[in-house]
Amino acid sequence: MVAVQQERNGQARILTAARTLFNSHGFHQTSMAELATAAQVSVGQIYRLFKSKEDIIEALVHDDADQWCNQMDALQVRLDAAELTVEQTFEQLLLETIDEKDEALSFDILAESFRNSEVADTIGAMCQRFRVYIRYFACAANDTLSGEALDAAEDMLLACLFGLGHRSISRPRLSAPVAAGRTAQMIVAALRGVQ
Repeated sequence: MVAVQQERNGQARILTAARTLFNSHGFHQTSMAELATAAQVSVGQIYRLFKSKEDIIEALVHDDADQWCNQMDALQVRLDAAELTVEQTFEQLLLETIDEKDEALSFDILAESFRNSEVADTIGAMCQRFRVYIRYFACAANDTLSGEALDAAEDMLLACLFGLGHRSISRPRLSAPVAAGRTAQMIVAALRGVQ
């Protein structure tokens, strides 16, 4: 039991250090020795827990996806309980996206997905999980959506989430809350306008 807990602690330290180093230095520019020092583990322990840096990236993506799905699940519960309107639900979802703190890391992971099919598959699986919630929220805005219209709504909403998650590079004029609120209004209006 102690060994399992130590392994979990080591894994958590590695992922925390990797998130920080990959975000500030880049995935390829971070050496395993730097990662080991930052995580306060040996390089050997990293390789016992992860086969490669790509495995660490996949673990980070899984962790982020789990957190996102928990947040979307909580939004869905609040929407179903009428604690939030559909517009407020989108606003909260978008605000979480806009407040992405690991933007550079996210770009690095997306770039790696074009070079590495395993990372691409992991990101694809993450997006499939998100699509379930996005589809639900789209139907909450317009319960007549189906077929191609619903599939297109999923694609549009997923693109909005990705785009707003990386908006800082475009030097936005609006604060995060204002951008999330206005975008949510536009999304709901667009979804309701689809016949």
